Amino acid sequence: MDENDILSRIHTLVDEEHKLRDSSEHTDETRARMSKLEADLDQCWDLLRQRRAKRQYGEDPDEAQARPEPQVESYLQ
Repeated sequence: MDENDILSRIHTLVDEEHKLRDSSEHTDETRARMSKLEADLDQCWDLLRQRRAKRQYGEDPDEAQARPEPQVESYLQ
């Protein structure tokens, strides 16, 4: 995945998240989906940051890999 793919994925996830937040129905299914979207967004942002850091320090950004959800979720923002 290159940066444009990651950014496109982020925009898609954010759009879906906004639609769910704006809806009047907040079922257990909706809340579970929102939680999944948040985790997916965290992973995408982490991957994007990894790629940019590798490029900045002269490394191959294609070597960056998505980290497991539990690892990314424990980061402090």
